[in-house]
Amino acid sequence: MIQTINPATEAVIENYPVLPSEEASTAVQHAHQAYMNWRKTSFETRKHLFLKLADLLEQKKASFAKLMAEEMGKPIESGQQEIEKCVWVCQHYAEQGEAYLADEVVQTTMKETRVVYKPLGVVFGIMPWNFPFWQVFRYAVPTLVAGNATVLKHAPISSGSGAAIERLFIEAGFPKGVFQHLVLDNAVAAEVMGHPHVVGVTFTGSAKAGREIAATAGKHLKRVVLELGGSDPAIVLKDADIKLAAEVITASRLNNTGQVCIAAKRIIVDKSIAKQLRDAIESEIKTYSMGSPLLSETKLGPMARADLRDEVHRQVQASIDKGASLQLGGKLPSEKGFYYPPTILTNVKPGMPAFDEEVFGPVVAIIEVGSEKEALALANQTEYGLGASLFTKDEARAKVMAENYIEAGACFINGKVSSDPRVPFGGIKHSGFGRELGREGMLAFVNMKTVAIGHA
Repeated sequence: MIQTINPATEAVIENYPVLPSEEASTAVQHAHQAYMNWRKTSFETRKHLFLKLADLLEQKKASFAKLMAEEMGKPIESGQQEIEKCVWVCQHYAEQGEAYLADEVVQTTMKETRVVYKPLGVVFGIMPWNFPFWQVFRYAVPTLVAGNATVLKHAPISSGSGAAIERLFIEAGFPKGVFQHLVLDNAVAAEVMGHPHVVGVTFTGSAKAGREIAATAGKHLKRVVLELGGSDPAIVLKDADIKLAAEVITASRLNNTGQVCIAAKRIIVDKSIAKQLRDAIESEIKTYSMGSPLLSETKLGPMARADLRDEVHRQVQASIDKGASLQLGGKLPSEKGFYYPPTILTNVKPGMPAFDEEVFGPVVAIIEVGSEKEALALANQTEYGLGASLFTKDEARAKVMAENYIEAGACFINGKVSSDPRVPFGGIKHSGFGRELGREGMLAFVNMKTVAIGHA
């Protein structure tokens, strides 16, 4: 049995029975049967259904935002923005999917050579709780538009969101079995990965869990896309617009109460402007109100679980013990709920959890450097490589640094790192491999088939 708990009130929301092995296998069989018909549907049929899905998301935006607020503490305004992004991804692939899947003619010595893109089967999605709707739609929409079917294992604390998404697909008119949400424990999830009708696995979560999933999927020769953790650097050079940098860094770091893979987690700043930047960030933080996620004025809700908050506090205290200075926050609130205050640590160095580990909470770690070379070295001194940001008025120099020297799957100059349906998203090193979104994300689970005709 899986129990969901409201992180703001600590009250039990719902209990969900876990699907036994036999029923999970039957669900995969149903998904495969649905795929066999779904793959034959015209693109116009799929386009119509995804535009209908987008309309329903828009209509139900308020109720879905409330569900996320209750299940994992996302502020209600942020929840509505998340649903709007799901609308966007549905509309994008409805409009662009056919072009992404178009055949390519290649000039060879054959009479005709063509590369065609065809669906593969059932894709198993294992998704996290921090963006309960977006993470699902981010993988499921391009996967289904390509003609595949999918079964979803959502994070236990987002079981209600998973069930709501499945109902939404049914209400939009999708064939039964094309999208299914299964409440599974880890043992049965491993069995699903090995099921003959599962062709691939896409996972978003921790590097530790990613290793286990990659090992299990590899044993069964399944395709895998992994979007794992991040400890994104934000490099602020001496000529940066400090006000802009502070606004973007604060918005990035405090988004979703700091529970974001691509947040600006390590702020690497030239020592000549470090104090100015720190003061500017602190001023920005004071505009973020912490409270009930159901209130429209709330920008910071509780963290999703008690153990997650306790781990962030441990990382903060351990960093202080190793020499970091606490400038703001860092104390556990006394009120009910899994709240943690926005926290600023300065004098952060390698060897501290705030530098070496992914801190999945509202903690700004400030690292001072004496040169651009040192900034790049420290930015890359991490096992992760998901996103990075760079702040400078010299855009030409920034492009050279971003394209050639910063080790990450995405680097944004003078802006907040974010995912976008139009471009590929993913990481390197221990942040995973493979890509979601863009054309590349759609092609992650298709058969790129070469068809050639010989000379008569």
